[in-house]
Amino acid sequence: MRQYLDLLKDIKTNGSQKSDRTGVGTLSVFGRQLRFDLSRGFPAVTTKKLFMRGIIHELIWFLQGSSNIKYLVDNDVHIWDEWPYKHYLTKQDKKVPGSSSEEWQVGIKEFTEKIKTDEAFAKKWGELGPVYGYQWRSWPTPDGKHIDQISKVLDMIKKEPDSRRMIVSAWNVADIDEMAKAGLPPCHLLFQFYVAGGKLSCQMYQRSADTFLGVPFNIASYALLTMMMAQATGLKPGDFVHTFGDTHLYLTHLEQVDLQLSRTPKALPTMKINPSVKSVFDFKIDDFELEGYDPHPGIKASIAV
Repeated sequence: MRQYLDLLKDIKTNGSQKSDRTGVGTLSVFGRQLRFDLSRGFPAVTTKKLFMRGIIHELIWFLQGSSNIKYLVDNDVHIWDEWPYKHYLTKQDKKVPGSSSEEWQVGIKEFTEKIKTDEAFAKKWGELGPVYGYQWRSWPTPDGKHIDQISKVLDMIKKEPDSRRMIVSAWNVADIDEMAKAGLPPCHLLFQFYVAGGKLSCQMYQRSADTFLGVPFNIASYALLTMMMAQATGLKPGDFVHTFGDTHLYLTHLEQVDLQLSRTPKALPTMKINPSVKSVFDFKIDDFELEGYDPHPGIKASIAV
């Protein structure tokens, strides 16, 4: 994972200071790429501990086609809580406190507890809009139908492995404003599969990359998705290629980045997947085991909402 650390150094050295939607400010570069050979180990960052259980649950949630945070909250995964909570406060004409404040922490805990216990509340306020899972599995067409992009790509990998159209897009221009109401327009917005030599590779384009908090999560998620898709189509995992647009560090993360860069990377772990699961839609959390993962301790940082 030295290439990820090199990306952090690149942004610190060459980044331009820019304002952003959150008001926090960033150091930013534009147009970068990382490549991971999945036969050499699972690309989980070792210079800080990665929340692997959250990554797996989120990916299962995407593949379910869901756009409501209740599944995640029920499984004690809170990586999407901030945006619907902020939306809830705004719609109630309540003050939105800083995301690192005690007031925010108390409020969001109460909010997620209600998501967990109140079905009607969860249905209304846990909904993110037509975000990733919805677009992946139910892309709406003008005639009122829906396209299951994941299923179509799986079929193409099996029947037309040389196709250059094995693409899944979450960037539905007609839905961008709706996605932004309680969630975010997709950051990792398009990915393409490629078959050669009995291996399945994947390239993902990410328009906006929170390089300290988000990118390690994204790398692991798409590496795992590539492995799951390969197993479901009888192929071996090839490469995961991660291509970036606006690649940034929030100004509030710079001290944490320095700490991470001071650490020496360790050997990559191995991801074991239950070989009996033949459909990407049938995987459960217990079907995955990350062996040999011995990371440095986690590094806390506030998320920019």
